[in-house]
Amino acid sequence: MDFNLRGKSALITGASRGIGAAVAVVLARAGCDLHLAARDEALLKENAARLTTVYGVKVDIYPTDLSLTDHVEQLGAACRDVNILVNNAGDIPLGGLEDLDSASWRRSWDLKVYGYVDLTRMIYPQMRQRREGVIINVVGAAGKRANYNYIAGCMGNAALGMFTECLGGESMRHGVRVVAVDPGPTNSDRHLNHVKQRAKRQFNDETRWPELQSKFPAGRAANVEEVADVVAFLASDGASYISGTSIKVDGGISVSRSS
Repeated sequence: MDFNLRGKSALITGASRGIGAAVAVVLARAGCDLHLAARDEALLKENAARLTTVYGVKVDIYPTDLSLTDHVEQLGAACRDVNILVNNAGDIPLGGLEDLDSASWRRSWDLKVYGYVDLTRMIYPQMRQRREGVIINVVGAAGKRANYNYIAGCMGNAALGMFTECLGGESMRHGVRVVAVDPGPTNSDRHLNHVKQRAKRQFNDETRWPELQSKFPAGRAANVEEVADVVAFLASDGASYISGTSIKVDGGISVSRSS
């Protein structure tokens, strides 16, 4: 599919691995110049070199910790003219109320919840002034399905879903679209760590994690590329009338009786 993105620029956070890295590939293939941000400088350099060589796009990297306000401000200032912002960085831990201390809860929300909000606060006014731009928040289906053992993640995702709706309902008046993508379980290092923890808690054996996915409607988790393709579509002109909503990419899990 031609996403009609050639010559545009995109800032992707959490771009060193997983969904963020996959989004970078799809947008580079479509001809986007890229700004990639994450904490892992070595992986960013590796990804940038490959994308430049294979797709011939310009790639700038920003090794940064977006749980820190001054880092967010520096990144926003450096990338204020991008056409597309993909908020993706996040690492909210599993656990119930008694499992998470205040520091871990606040640190994870500083990265995913306030990180998304603060970076959007810096980029959105520039898009609004130009009357052009797309902001895509990679949130997660957990925001719409309560799970005590992921209480901080469910709450954070729910907040970001409402953030998307509030801003996206107004932003269209100024030529800017704001949308969210809600992936369900997606094959990534982070997901694998999560399901191993669940398997250890449920079966006392982390190697039994595939059993936790066998009852999904598709019998598997999503691939990162499947999520990345949805992000690229939402960034494209093909989604020009979509704003203020969340698109679930969960293979029917959230509405399945067996999962």
